[in-house]
Amino acid sequence: MEPTEAELIASVLKGDAESFEPLVQKYSPRVFATARRYARRESEIEDIVQEVWLKAFQKLKSFRGEAPFEHWLMRLTVRTCYDFLRAHQRNREAAFSELSDPETDWLERFVHHPADAAEHADAARQLIERVLEQLSPAARLVITLLEIEDRPVKEISRLTGWSVPLVKVRAFRARAEMRKILANIAKEKYL
Repeated sequence: MEPTEAELIASVLKGDAESFEPLVQKYSPRVFATARRYARRESEIEDIVQEVWLKAFQKLKSFRGEAPFEHWLMRLTVRTCYDFLRAHQRNREAAFSELSDPETDWLERFVHHPADAAEHADAARQLIERVLEQLSPAARLVITLLEIEDRPVKEISRLTGWSVPLVKVRAFRARAEMRKILANIAKEKYL
């Protein structure tokens, strides 16, 4: 019979580092999936995941077992992704003129005929990804959790450590930031 998560964690805390491996194997797909929402290059994703597991191992003593290990780990993952976004914010700027032809076509259709733009979902997805890259770290984090991952405000509060009102304020500001970025893209493309 395989040991439970609690037994594995207890074993790691007693000095058996190899007992951490089953936890890594079990939760790595979820950690990778979360990291992919915040970084584009595979090397960045791998760096984030490695940082998550290093922090998880180093901070395992702080896991109290009051909630599932997965919840504790995902909170650590989201915070690590947020730290990554803040550290790499300056490197994320891209010129609007670098839009690909499909992105430009989609944006043009959206500006002139918003109802017809849905048929080009791939270009829309690429444009949204480009807009997300231009957001501040806090804005990108809250939009990703709230709108893309469809998480409730209370869960975002728990994951980020922000209060519920702060999550709501940051979501409001993030949406305004997105509107401004889209307006700038449209203005730059159509002037």
